[in-house]
Amino acid sequence: MFEKLDKLSERLNELEKLLSDPDILSNRSLYQQYAKEHSDVSEVLCLYVKYKKILGEIEETQVMLHDNTEEEMIEFLGKELAELINNKENLENEIRSILAPRDKNDDRNIIMEIRAGTGGEEAALFSSELYRMYTHYAESVGWKTENLSSNPTGTGGLKEVIFSVLGKDVYRKLRHESGTHRVQRVPQTESSGRIHTSAVTVAVLPEAKEVEVSIDPKELRIDVFRSSGPGGQHVNTTDSAVRITHLPTGIVVSCQDEKSQHKNKAKAMRVLRARVKEKMEREAASQIAQNRKVQVGSGDRSEKIRTYNYPQNRVTDHRINLTLYKLQEILEGNLNDFITALMAAWADKMSKL
Repeated sequence: MFEKLDKLSERLNELEKLLSDPDILSNRSLYQQYAKEHSDVSEVLCLYVKYKKILGEIEETQVMLHDNTEEEMIEFLGKELAELINNKENLENEIRSILAPRDKNDDRNIIMEIRAGTGGEEAALFSSELYRMYTHYAESVGWKTENLSSNPTGTGGLKEVIFSVLGKDVYRKLRHESGTHRVQRVPQTESSGRIHTSAVTVAVLPEAKEVEVSIDPKELRIDVFRSSGPGGQHVNTTDSAVRITHLPTGIVVSCQDEKSQHKNKAKAMRVLRARVKEKMEREAASQIAQNRKVQVGSGDRSEKIRTYNYPQNRVTDHRINLTLYKLQEILEGNLNDFITALMAAWADKMSKL
């Protein structure tokens, strides 16, 4: 890894010279290509500088800890050392993930689908908490989200929510969230205090561009109907909700969140294109299926990937055997530890191919 980083330092110097070359400046396409590479290389080298700084701080703290005899100071330095080591491991994971071979969809925006599974209303409530978790994470890293479709319950839960996430490297960072998320806790309606287990499925789809997925309008069945939900001025008064069926694949998408039938149709088509793209890529070649087997998890919604245990304040990712005892922090959108560890594990597996 460090040999690659040293070579990247040399490459950064080359790129800076190229970007000041008049011939490159006059070639817009080539200039953009080199500018993007410069940005990517600068990003990883910036992390490398932070990493080397932390190594120095760890060494200094270890020396101070060895030379100190005061009990309070030893305790303070011990905590500081543990935090520095944790930061070092996170940076290693982040650097390894950036250096990994990139997937063609890494730069894509995504459409994320969250659905309540087993557990009834308790699963629907947890769906809404996962939705909040992902939107908070997106906000923390400067991404934008847009709700495309939702099916709320009367108690504040979500039977289903579909939304888009737009920003840099969205698919690369969130692709491993696909699968079954399990929650273990005592529901508010449980008088005996018994812990219930519920499940929610998450799907992460790279968003397709209209030119990539050609959908013949003749192959679509479009139905309109009146919106339903908890209530409101526009509910059940106009045929604004839209259901689109893609006849060749049988994929069905519904959207009723907007008051305008036109807007609901446009949102439904975005989801449909993403689902058709995902299906085409999954079935296109056996090599794609083979690649999925070596990734961290298959991305299949039936695969149990993570457990959120409320009584023990812990969250466990079963694919990489990582357990963190800070459940509330994670539900507030602090997903960095899981995301960087998953990306690094995937990078390690890909490097062995």
